[in-house]
Amino acid sequence: METTNIHSSGIMWFFKEKGFNDKSIHVIFQKCKRLEGMQSENASENWDYLKSVGVKERKLPSLIRKCPKILTLGLHDKLIPMVQCLATLGSKPGDVASAITKFPHILSHSVEEKLCPLLAFFEALGVTDKQLGKMILQNPRILSYSIESKLSQIVDFLASLGLSKEVMIGKVLVKYPFIMGYNVENRLRPTSDFLKSLGLTELDLQRVVTNFPAILCRDANKTMKPNLSYLRTRGFELSQIAAMVTHYPPLLIKSIDHSLEPRIRFLVDVMGRGLDEAANYPDYFKHGLKKTLEMRQKLLREKNIECSLSEMLDCNEKKFMSRFALV
Repeated sequence: METTNIHSSGIMWFFKEKGFNDKSIHVIFQKCKRLEGMQSENASENWDYLKSVGVKERKLPSLIRKCPKILTLGLHDKLIPMVQCLATLGSKPGDVASAITKFPHILSHSVEEKLCPLLAFFEALGVTDKQLGKMILQNPRILSYSIESKLSQIVDFLASLGLSKEVMIGKVLVKYPFIMGYNVENRLRPTSDFLKSLGLTELDLQRVVTNFPAILCRDANKTMKPNLSYLRTRGFELSQIAAMVTHYPPLLIKSIDHSLEPRIRFLVDVMGRGLDEAANYPDYFKHGLKKTLEMRQKLLREKNIECSLSEMLDCNEKKFMSRFALV
């Protein structure tokens, strides 16, 4: 790449004007050779257009460093059609700008060649255009995934768990679109196998995946096994853990030091209750320690009121105060 050619095209001065230093300019040209023959006017047009659709100017340098190709795309035949199409899928004014900022490569894809086939693929799974729009704007990388080698594998894997392609798989993908970025054999299947090893039945696993699909994306060895070992050492039976996980999957990914241990200690040492109560009411672990548990325990103790964990916690603050005549 000849520096004189860059200077003569004016593109170097464009980058200098926008605040890029020599090092970042060099990296940008290494990433996108097409910039060498560009005129600064074209780059300025695209830059200004991105600002006009809501991308903050302070975010633009980072965005361009991630995907310099954006400056070389045709404004009227590439950028505008994709932005307009994304805008029809968005529900809020800032959705499109947010998606572009998170994953600028989204603009390099073709509406006809990429977005339309995606719409057809997800429509077959019962996903509406509005839902797909929400998925794409939440996880723009979906547009970069191959239907054949990526998305179809995810769908087939979920189907192998017993989820129906007509209804449930689409709901899982809508609920947690980031699941589509994970590898089936390296992450999703090993995690599902670990959950089965706890004693979860096929129906239990389907319930877990449907209600909390993010659980499949966590590393079983790094996160779940330590939590399992901790719960076992505290005295929970494996069957109890399986039942708790079925009802409240985050139990396996909560921090031991900052979540599980303080709540179990509070349950046993402060409340004077047994582990069986938590096993029968695993939602106990989702309540705030200081905000909910300590406050309600204190009020009940002052009034010398005894109740089950579910009676104590399975209601909002207003109902709690009314139920036990604390107001």
